[in-house]
Amino acid sequence: MTPFELGFRFPAEWTPHAATWIGWPHNESDWPKRFEKIPAVYVEIVRGLVRGGENVNILVNSAAHEQGAVTLLALGGVDISTVRFFRWPTNRGWLRDFGAICVRNGKTGEVAPIRFRFNAWARYDDYELDDAAGAEIVKTIGGRVFTANLDGRDVVLEGGGIDANGLGTLLTTEEWLLDPKTQVRNPGFTRRDYEQLFHDYLGATNVLWLGKGVAGDDTHGHVDDICRFVNEKTVVLAMEYDSSDENYRPLQENRERARGFRTESGEKIEVVELPLPSAITQDDERFPASYANFYIANSAVLVPAFDHPNDAKALGILSELFTGRTIIPIAAEDLVLGNGTLHCLSHEQPR
Repeated sequence: MTPFELGFRFPAEWTPHAATWIGWPHNESDWPKRFEKIPAVYVEIVRGLVRGGENVNILVNSAAHEQGAVTLLALGGVDISTVRFFRWPTNRGWLRDFGAICVRNGKTGEVAPIRFRFNAWARYDDYELDDAAGAEIVKTIGGRVFTANLDGRDVVLEGGGIDANGLGTLLTTEEWLLDPKTQVRNPGFTRRDYEQLFHDYLGATNVLWLGKGVAGDDTHGHVDDICRFVNEKTVVLAMEYDSSDENYRPLQENRERARGFRTESGEKIEVVELPLPSAITQDDERFPASYANFYIANSAVLVPAFDHPNDAKALGILSELFTGRTIIPIAAEDLVLGNGTLHCLSHEQPR
């Protein structure tokens, strides 16, 4: 029987967490010319997670890597008793995309991880350590484990490409899964195949497709940079208002699609626009700076900030939507040079 037939469904991110998983930074090529600044950003992230009621599980490459993290966290005033370390080497450590995607049984409350495969966004050759670490997380969570399979094939899937309201509606993008350049994830898979996969393993009875992601996204259009559920009937949608910007037309198209979105029960979904900061570039390369890459912790929401006037606007919008949680901005203008920010580097483990 499939997870859906057994009563399992992918929960919304705002449901209670047992822990948040992250990987301590180590790959200097992810942040060329800026790596020395990144560990301090991670200290702020962990401090924000702990303040937001989270237990934090951190992947490290070695005992020395762990000790370096412990030292920095202690200097940053983080309560180390809320942190656990796991010595599983990684290639890059972006936990959103190779960490365990879990489903929860609506009747029993049982949480079960799903084993998806990871191939570094169909972009890099070195991903075996990340893929293996994902398997270790699945084993550590334990209990019943589902292995995603479609027509006898293991399935590659990244957590940043999906978002859900916990009741059966799931968001994703065509660029991520259906564009020809991404087909090396799951060669030959069609829209219908993915919708069947989302139904069987994630309990999605209503799949909503957006078009393209933001410029500079090396994951090929992950939805967590453009559109996120903030409650069961409301999404925030990243918008660019400068018609000369390369994000303008794709995000306008996404807005047109989102205006017709409905929930699994047929109710209209409210769309709240979330501005983008201005372009962040280095050596003529653009990076995917977006306030939509926030992370919902148990009692807080960590939001990337980019030292831009739109920071205040985005924080204000999110504070009105998440009235029961503290909004915690995290300086991300250096972090985004690794092609991701807060949601990309974290993964929740449902309670």
